[in-house]
Amino acid sequence: MSSIVRPNPRQRTRRLLVLVAAVFAIMVPVAQNLAGWGLTQAEFAADGDSTLRVAGYAFSIWGLIYLGVIAYALRLMLPQTGESPLIGHMAFPSIVAFFGIGMWIIVAALNLKVASVGVIFASLLALLIPLLLASRAIRSLPLRDGDRLFLAWPLAALAGWLTIAAPLNLLTTATALDALPAMLSPTAWAILAIVAVVLVALAVTWALRLMAYPLPIAWGLIGAFVAEQERNPTVGFTALAAAVLLIIGAVMLVFRLQRGVDRAR
Repeated sequence: MSSIVRPNPRQRTRRLLVLVAAVFAIMVPVAQNLAGWGLTQAEFAADGDSTLRVAGYAFSIWGLIYLGVIAYALRLMLPQTGESPLIGHMAFPSIVAFFGIGMWIIVAALNLKVASVGVIFASLLALLIPLLLASRAIRSLPLRDGDRLFLAWPLAALAGWLTIAAPLNLLTTATALDALPAMLSPTAWAILAIVAVVLVALAVTWALRLMAYPLPIAWGLIGAFVAEQERNPTVGFTALAAAVLLIIGAVMLVFRLQRGVDRAR
């Protein structure tokens, strides 16, 4: 539960940095589109998407993610938002993740493929590991708590999308550089990536008990089905089955285990 303790000067500075990082993350793609410099995200992904790709419409989820990011950052700036252990715990990780997703747009525009993989995995881990370390605190938050609605949900949603975007980025980069190991076929690598993503998604959902995390992953898997169902039906229908399995599993984990979570009344 959010504390009524007012942030001290150091904490207020940290909150301001969160806002700066959030604005950076949102404004970089806007500035790139307006200026028209470098590769677009679609152009960057197209060079190496023969192993696994996601339909372009799936990336519209960034609109919702950015909305959550700015809502989280603006709430921290409100005078009535007290300091809480969870706010302090997630402030620096969110700063790193927000700067990371902004930097990814830049390195992708410059076609720095290897750098893009490093940046996106760093952003994912910077956010996901602290969320898992705080999972017990997150599970204990009341359903209408401000930290739950405006911190845990937006950051979990971003972590969820990065969970599927990072392996996809890795596969497209390895394919484009002709560095995909020959021990498996491209189709097998794509299926392995899908299975790994679902296993991670279910494990993290079990820890967090937030639907905000698995839903973006399921959305991405459905996007993979749409993109691959004709070109590579094996991969496409594997992605669809994975999305269905993930949604069912997530609903069971979040709602059926909810009674076992100690919630503040």
